[in-house]
Amino acid sequence: MEGVGAGGAGVDSEHGLNGYANGVQGEDVKAKDEMRLRELRELMGKAEGDPLRVVGVGAGAWGSVFIAMLQDTYGSFRDAIQLRLWRRGGKEVDRQSAEQLFEVINSREDVLRRLIRKCAYLKYVEGRLGERTLYADEILRDGFCVNMIDTPLCPVKVVTNLQEAVWDADIVVAGLPSTEIRRVFKDIGRYWRERRTMPIIISLAKGVETALEPHPHILTPTQMIVDMTGVPSENVLYLGGPNIASEVYNKEYANARICGSEKWRKPLANFLRQPHFIVWDNPDIVTHEVMGGLKNVYAIGAGMVGSLTNESATSKAVYFSHSTSEMIYITRLLAENPGPLAGPLLADTYVTLLKGRNAWYGGKLATGEITIEMGDTFSGTGTIQGISAVEAFYELLRQPSLSVMHPELGKQVRPIELCPILRALYKILIQKSAPISAIVEGYMTEFDPRHLVELDRAFIPQLLRREEVDPEPKLLHNLSSLSV
Repeated sequence: MEGVGAGGAGVDSEHGLNGYANGVQGEDVKAKDEMRLRELRELMGKAEGDPLRVVGVGAGAWGSVFIAMLQDTYGSFRDAIQLRLWRRGGKEVDRQSAEQLFEVINSREDVLRRLIRKCAYLKYVEGRLGERTLYADEILRDGFCVNMIDTPLCPVKVVTNLQEAVWDADIVVAGLPSTEIRRVFKDIGRYWRERRTMPIIISLAKGVETALEPHPHILTPTQMIVDMTGVPSENVLYLGGPNIASEVYNKEYANARICGSEKWRKPLANFLRQPHFIVWDNPDIVTHEVMGGLKNVYAIGAGMVGSLTNESATSKAVYFSHSTSEMIYITRLLAENPGPLAGPLLADTYVTLLKGRNAWYGGKLATGEITIEMGDTFSGTGTIQGISAVEAFYELLRQPSLSVMHPELGKQVRPIELCPILRALYKILIQKSAPISAIVEGYMTEFDPRHLVELDRAFIPQLLRREEVDPEPKLLHNLSSLSV
């Protein structure tokens, strides 16, 4: 399978793995990649001639880029590793995207040459003219994700049958929105019933589900995966960081953390690390998953504030201060020993508030270019994950059975009373009872946000605990969230 450059200037298929020129440096990088792959294979007990099978489940922007990066790095070691990506078949590429795709192909000599060589170019000509229908899984095989047409990826093996994709997988990368995690992994769990050894699962999903029985609590995507599949919790990890997918694939320097059990997070961090994509490991999976979901909530507000204030740096800075304080406060309610908002966790929050589909959505709402009634999915952009996240976090924190001490009033209140921005977003997006401008009022408050981050004993244990595991609990709301 051919490797194509990551889309940066001066990088093409003639320059080998990771964009390095052929020669000593390229050979040295390849040798290190081979060693990291060998180390992971040995740890997983893979015999000679039995390839490590890595499968991406879900082909949104970040899910596609993640597998494409692994293909770029390890794809030449065909006997040692097999990579494939599952997405549902049958999704049509709209005419506008087909025309844009044709322009991208013709602007990139390396991509144009590759498609002509594979006799695949004609279908894009016909797609542009409306003489045939292109499908998302079809173009993905050629290296194009429908959520980021402008960024050509390396070609990857795409499978549309879920059972075929995952039944013998050693590592599964869950690149689904969290609204899809339960349903898809319920099917996967059935396929794995007869397995003697369970795979490792790396979740890229960011969000939670809210349930009220037997008491108000949350379920994170990694918990959902464990419930649906029976895979041991130590085998399920979460990876997050400042991941604007197209920029990461174009080799903008980025970093991330993989969180979970020590047995797997350290070797996987080493396996996933690349010169431009540095992966650290961390044990605090709850903080990172919760913050990963919250950032999309507050990114919608950031987009609104930017548009409403003509991109005022002062207004956006004030919003950042108040929103991160709320995020820290909510995380402290849900995590017993939350990690600090630092490193990739802070960067993930910052980049999502600065740029991404949720911030884009908030900005377009504020300018009137789109409306709430248009839903949460947009062509070429994907699903706006923060909308359902607003509802779920709000409904969780408003429950009468929960109470915290108000730092200024000195009385017990529901946790939601200390989250004015979240309340404003709920009124705007869910109740539809307030104008977009209400977001400004949400952070124009005399309440000093420092009180939120200085509160003692904020953790409410019941929010993370269930008396018994129900693989399909009665959910109040399902939150969807995935890196762009």
